[in-house]
Amino acid sequence: MKTARLYALFLLVLLTLPCAGKSGAKTTECINPLTYTDIPDNDWIRVGDDYYMVSTTMYFCPGAPIMHSRDLVHWEIISYVYDVLNDDDVYNLRNGRNAYGKGQWATSLRYVNGTFYALFIANDQGKTYVYRTDDIYRSNWERSVIDRPFHDASMLFEDGHLYVVWGNGQLSIIELEPDGSAIKAGAEEKVLIDSPRQGFNLRAEGAHIYHIGDYYYILEIDWPSGGVRTETCWRSKELMGPYERKVILSGAFDGRGDGVAQGGIIETQNGDWYAMMFQDHGAVGRIPTLQPLKWVDGWPILGDDTKPVKQFTVNLPESGSNRTWANDEFKYRKNELDLVWQWNHKPDDSAWSVTERKGWLRLKTGQIATDITNARNTLTQRTVGPKCHSEVLMDASGMKPGDKAGICAFQSNYCTIGVEVAEDGSKNLVAVTRIPPRRRFGQQQSAEPQGNGEKEVLRIPLNQDKVWLDIRYVFTPDEGERADQAFMSYSLDGKNWNQVDAVLQMSFSLDFFTGYRTGLYSFATKQAGGYADFDYFHQTQE
Repeated sequence: MKTARLYALFLLVLLTLPCAGKSGAKTTECINPLTYTDIPDNDWIRVGDDYYMVSTTMYFCPGAPIMHSRDLVHWEIISYVYDVLNDDDVYNLRNGRNAYGKGQWATSLRYVNGTFYALFIANDQGKTYVYRTDDIYRSNWERSVIDRPFHDASMLFEDGHLYVVWGNGQLSIIELEPDGSAIKAGAEEKVLIDSPRQGFNLRAEGAHIYHIGDYYYILEIDWPSGGVRTETCWRSKELMGPYERKVILSGAFDGRGDGVAQGGIIETQNGDWYAMMFQDHGAVGRIPTLQPLKWVDGWPILGDDTKPVKQFTVNLPESGSNRTWANDEFKYRKNELDLVWQWNHKPDDSAWSVTERKGWLRLKTGQIATDITNARNTLTQRTVGPKCHSEVLMDASGMKPGDKAGICAFQSNYCTIGVEVAEDGSKNLVAVTRIPPRRRFGQQQSAEPQGNGEKEVLRIPLNQDKVWLDIRYVFTPDEGERADQAFMSYSLDGKNWNQVDAVLQMSFSLDFFTGYRTGLYSFATKQAGGYADFDYFHQTQE
């Protein structure tokens, strides 16, 4: 990438930072979306002056990222709730098994008497996990497993009791043991809410329960026919009801009709209230927005009288910076990675290193794979809107015949650009797009799919080991561009770039259910034992 382009993009990033407040100011300007990246199913808590948020990452490992903030606008990943859910065929991508579109969903986060609790459903297993720790900065918490799926659940700690509310359409409640380790002996399940059936595409889910003042509040999302995703609140002075209903946030946002809904509410140390709600935003994923909250007649009304807000002032001093994605030069003293990285499913820890070659990430080939969807040790980072570039320098000198390595735009329909080694040891630079032979959310099924949908769009001989690779993502287009497109480029000297004559039309596919990420991959199709090295990963937001 040319120096002039880097400088121009750097200036643009400075002009589009989500917080416009000045250092040392008593308030912080918020411009939504907060990070313009895939951080869905938010739940959050305050402990003193510190705020912690959890999100869904499904099949990626480690999972359930914990983010920290002191101003509600800037968020940094500080830990993960777990390393891997199970060491089985599903998470090892064996025997055709995987957890795409499943895994960890919609975590409820709470803090009680010095202990942090995280509860979520594992959709590939039909089970609920409850994790506990006294140190939220430490990953891999202690866990219990409940052999029952509590969909989009929320915890309520009340006078020594622990209740969980969950469901879809009908929201139910049951009591757990005080530490969340099991359903309490003799506890009876009760339906609290039966949401409307007529004229709704989506009935109540994404529950968040609170006891505030005289009322119990249950926030949930629904989708009225002909409308947008909507945040609805139910309240009652008795935990077991009856509950009355009111819409508290509904409306198009930021030029899209997707609506903003699902998330939690919080009171700051200053007595102000805010909500964290996400928006389905196409291929980049489900992106978080911060919304002001006002109490009106005992109801938590979000945004500007229920309409989502683009920009407003947060009554907290500016602090920190966003760090849910980052550049990486792979200069590590220990064999560990920055917290912004997640593996596609469980990694084989014997098959990667950041210490074997100083300043390089080494991805070794292990079990045989056919494409990136069943390859172990694909390392991923979130992409970011409105547009971004992901660039790497790769060394293919350690690759063996049948090996494939490079970078990819990772989702159900994907593109890859990298090196393939032939039987005779010769190398080729190859680019591929893949539209899988199935119907995807928001896009028609591809006509005449070939095999698994892969289409080779570039193959040229590569007479050197080092190659520079780049994928450019356009999520929110300028005039004359289309939304949700990815473009591949390569360079043989790091200065002069060649764009591949092919475009990937990205789509937020429900079979994967995650926003697009850039993945670094290296896998064998013939024999294990080869490797590819990556000198750096640079992502530039436009």
